[in-house]
Amino acid sequence: MGKLRTITVRCSECNRKLFKYLKVGEGRLLHCWKSRIIEDYTTQEGDEIKCKCGNVIGIDKNRYIKMRRSSITY
Repeated sequence: MGKLRTITVRCSECNRKLFKYLKVGEGRLLHCWKSRIIEDYTTQEGDEIKCKCGNVIGIDKNRYIKMRRSSITY
């Protein structure tokens, strides 16, 4: 297993915290495994995961969230 670190994922529109996530390894955050989300501040409408400002940050794919890279910062 690669290097473990905790990151805070934020909305790129309003800079709100979306969740704290246990990141493994280097590179971009393409999807988030639900089992590694420590704290979750998002809302869900259907299969869309959204910030409270309404920005869609990802799509729920059961075991993970497929992230929209342009809608998050960390």
